[in-house]
Amino acid sequence: MMAIRYADERGVANFGWLDSRHTFSFGNYYDPQFMGFGPLRVINEDKVQPGQGFGAHGHQDMEIISYVLEGEMAHKDNLGSGSVIRPGDVQRMSAGTGVRHSEFNASDSDSLHFLQIWIMPERNGLEPSYEQKTFTDQQKSGQLRLVGSRDGRDGSVTIQQDVDLYAVKLADTDSVTYQLPAGRKGWVQVASGDVQLDGQALSAGDGVALEGPQTITLTTITTTEVLVFDMTP
Repeated sequence: MMAIRYADERGVANFGWLDSRHTFSFGNYYDPQFMGFGPLRVINEDKVQPGQGFGAHGHQDMEIISYVLEGEMAHKDNLGSGSVIRPGDVQRMSAGTGVRHSEFNASDSDSLHFLQIWIMPERNGLEPSYEQKTFTDQQKSGQLRLVGSRDGRDGSVTIQQDVDLYAVKLADTDSVTYQLPAGRKGWVQVASGDVQLDGQALSAGDGVALEGPQTITLTTITTTEVLVFDMTP
């Protein structure tokens, strides 16, 4: 099974300082056909104006991953964590029993463009925690680099759910293949550029739902960055 969720079909929220596109139901956007996929609950593509952002707000029982595409994001939370997240960084926050945080564009002149990803945890009531790691373009160039996993293997951030998250950057004539095992769900999210998935042309913002067993091949059309999720159903 392969079902495409095109970028222009997503929910839209525009508040002036924030332009957001929702792959799944979120906030005031509700579509019962798109409530998530497996444990994947949210993929929001957010563009934040200079000096603007999300003030302190709370989360509970959710794994939240921030993946910056352009610009810099300043993050603070009540766990005492604070950092600037840049392209190549993957930040994971386990909200667990409850956490409050803020996310702001760290620049007064440049826009911020990032993906916010929510994954339902394997169980509720976990202790809140935070983690951030950097993955270079070279590590992702022409190959699927594991950036998040349940066991934190290969230097990936630890996700409190049976999910493997890969990132790849493709250029020129690059091509990569991934085998999704039987009994697993998969999701491909085009973060930037244009790519072919088994001959199907996809562009930035497009997503694809998969059911294993299935082998997929990603081939570059233009320089592109893609995220691949391999998940428990």
